[in-house]
Amino acid sequence: MPVRKTQKNPYQFALISASLITLASYLILLIYSSASVIISLLIFLISFIIIQYRIEGFLFKRVKELYQDLDMLDSSQINKSTISTDMDLLMKNIEEFAKDKRIEIEALKLKEQYRKEFIGNVAHELKTPIFTIQGYISNLLDGAMDDKNLLNKYLKQTDNSIERLTYIIKDLDLITQLESSTLNLNISAFNIIDLITNIFDQLEIKSSKRNIKLVFDKKYNNEILVSADKERIVQVLTNLLVNSVNYGRDKGTTEVSINDLTQEKLIVRVTDNGEGIPKEHLPRLFERFYRVDISRSRKHGGSGLGLAIVKHIIDAHNENIYIDSKPGVGSEFSFTLQKSKQ
Repeated sequence: MPVRKTQKNPYQFALISASLITLASYLILLIYSSASVIISLLIFLISFIIIQYRIEGFLFKRVKELYQDLDMLDSSQINKSTISTDMDLLMKNIEEFAKDKRIEIEALKLKEQYRKEFIGNVAHELKTPIFTIQGYISNLLDGAMDDKNLLNKYLKQTDNSIERLTYIIKDLDLITQLESSTLNLNISAFNIIDLITNIFDQLEIKSSKRNIKLVFDKKYNNEILVSADKERIVQVLTNLLVNSVNYGRDKGTTEVSINDLTQEKLIVRVTDNGEGIPKEHLPRLFERFYRVDISRSRKHGGSGLGLAIVKHIIDAHNENIYIDSKPGVGSEFSFTLQKSKQ
């Protein structure tokens, strides 16, 4: 709510007060002295100066205290010689102060909500594999250990849950480093064509199980050198390709293309013909633990942090990442990289 100015200008108050004193003095002197006009003018000047000085001193002290109490920008902004204009400055600063505090409060509320959601998500993601492990161990202790088939089955499931738990902890540690800017990037020049080819080979078994082909949009005969942290870009492309395979359609295709964007930048695109993502989910897609389809996400494992890590790594390189998706058509993730000058 804006602060309204109710104070009169100190000059006006001093002028009115001095005028009243002078008028009274003039009427008295008019009776007793012939020099009443000159004396009245002197009285006016003296009264005005004294009243103005006292008012400014009083207001200056109170305004200074108010600035200090509100912890505003800088109480040195005000001075006694301009106290009348400082009242306007004070009102303006109080309004700005109140507005800033409202914004701060809203930001704190959002942070608190985000913190609660994050803690809840972490607890849930850790709880699922831990309870699964606990359940299998309990069954083994209750006698399932004597059955070799059940023993192998439960041990395999336990191993999968431990692996999932490891993924979550490692990704949580990485994203914490990325968000706190404590992760140092090892920038070097490398051929991104070779890098993508190696990732294709690593994901061949996983993609073949889903009948999804990982291909380039065309044959790249020449190497394309970029300047970035090679290990982190491997993680970015791996996360994007795994995500595409997990949510791709049977006998689908995931295509990677590299194109010039500017003289200094290129853009890498990962495009699939999978299910696509509804528009309302796109703004939150890079949030930690955000899932479009919760049941299907957990079916494919992972930590729920893959796209959040991708976003943070690209941000750490001072680059941009984009997403374009249509349900029933597919999705395209693209990000920029610095060309190498070598």
